[in-house]
Amino acid sequence: MSERIVILDVETQRGFNEVDRKKLHLLKVSVACAYDSKTGSYLSFEEKELKALEEILKQADLVIGFNIVGFDFEVLAPYFATPVKNFPVLDLLVEFEKARGHRISLQSLAQATLKTSKSGTGWDAIQLYKDGKLDELKKYCTDDVRITKDIYEYGLKHGKVYFISNRDYQTHEVAVSWGNALEAIKAQKKEESSFPTSLF
Repeated sequence: MSERIVILDVETQRGFNEVDRKKLHLLKVSVACAYDSKTGSYLSFEEKELKALEEILKQADLVIGFNIVGFDFEVLAPYFATPVKNFPVLDLLVEFEKARGHRISLQSLAQATLKTSKSGTGWDAIQLYKDGKLDELKKYCTDDVRITKDIYEYGLKHGKVYFISNRDYQTHEVAVSWGNALEAIKAQKKEESSFPTSLF
């Protein structure tokens, strides 16, 4: 894979019981974890290390996450000099919503598509941070990145993923076309670069 793909997940210091849902930046980052296809490695960043994460994201051809547009990027925004809307992104939750008209949990996709489960919940992650168990927190966050990566790769390969509905508790198939995301971003970049940046 020649393109540099970064798969991202963010955990927070606080929960929605402490912070207004309209002020996501106040949740603050506890840790952020990422998979970088350039090195094939999983990385973790504490709050004081987020500038290093920003540098990696700036070099990515595509940043992938689950609810990354509506959550992770909003929490990260105050830490970055780069506007988060500038990052080329594929949000698996947004793509799912486009296809099905409703939201879904990462756990539901993981169980149905990969026959696996998340290692905990967001509330567990907040408690780990409050208890100072950063190594355990990084492991939990990295597990979420790995699950997101596996779901993305499954959808890329098979053109579909599966989820368990909380309405009828049955497993349903959803067609996905995630391979088009890179092509669309490349086309957009080409279009932007074809315009003169200066008239003089």
